[in-house]
Amino acid sequence: MWLFFALATTLIWGLAELFYKKGALPDEKYAHLKITVTVGIVMGIHAAFSLLTKDIGYDPMNLINYLPVSLCYILSMAFSFFGMRFIEESISDPIENTSGAICTVLAVVILGESIALGSGVAIVLIVIGILGVGILDNTGTTDRKKKLGKKMAIVAFAMPFCYATIDAIGSFLDIYFLEMETSPLINVSEETIEEVANTSYEITFFIVAILLIIFMKIKGVKYELPKQKDKIIAAICETAGQFTYVFAMSGNGAIAAPIISAVCVVSLILSRIFLKEKLTKLQYLFIFMVIAGILILAVIEGD
Repeated sequence: MWLFFALATTLIWGLAELFYKKGALPDEKYAHLKITVTVGIVMGIHAAFSLLTKDIGYDPMNLINYLPVSLCYILSMAFSFFGMRFIEESISDPIENTSGAICTVLAVVILGESIALGSGVAIVLIVIGILGVGILDNTGTTDRKKKLGKKMAIVAFAMPFCYATIDAIGSFLDIYFLEMETSPLINVSEETIEEVANTSYEITFFIVAILLIIFMKIKGVKYELPKQKDKIIAAICETAGQFTYVFAMSGNGAIAAPIISAVCVVSLILSRIFLKEKLTKLQYLFIFMVIAGILILAVIEGD
């Protein structure tokens, strides 16, 4: 069953990326905040359902204890949603998926962990691919400076990198938070620690959503949940993928992780089919270098 859940997670998260992109309208100034709010509401509903149907002995203090990790994940997603308004999903998603490579580098630099030769090669592939995409993004038909202005083009292209970096910091912190010996989470066991962490993350996301609703209300921005069709579908896919992800990783995490890392491949295909995104052959070459590096790293680090 773990293989089914791994494949399901890959497909569902790929669909989430597609609908995130559809909901991130370039001309809608607060589209990224509306997506964040929608995801927060759906996650809040799921958190409430989990607390009502599962006995995980949840202690509300874990909201505070897990806050550094939760904020990293939420902030990284907000940056991603902003960038989606201006950057092709075919480009942004592979860059964002380099967060795993950044997390590996952080573990090597800060924790002094060793790195396999293959992992080093994979990271070099990722770096070359990203540099290539970055150089090509400001040349020829993909010159965003002409479309957005120099400042906005730089800000927009920086968003996937902001996501990758901040998400990697969150993942790095999770190494500490999800280990029973070091975790500051209270009233948890080996069986419940991941669910307690995820519930804390979802509740925090819901609180952030409420604060953003208040902010948009003050700004006079209309937000009507029933009208956020694409955003709702994306949020449901995001939450559903999180649910299947837990089962996939608990079954055979070493094999499931590389499969799930292929979500950027699914996103690339869906963007090409449904969003009609077209890139140059050279862009695709550099993007596939990034994807290859991600998959190689996932396989090696998953062993």
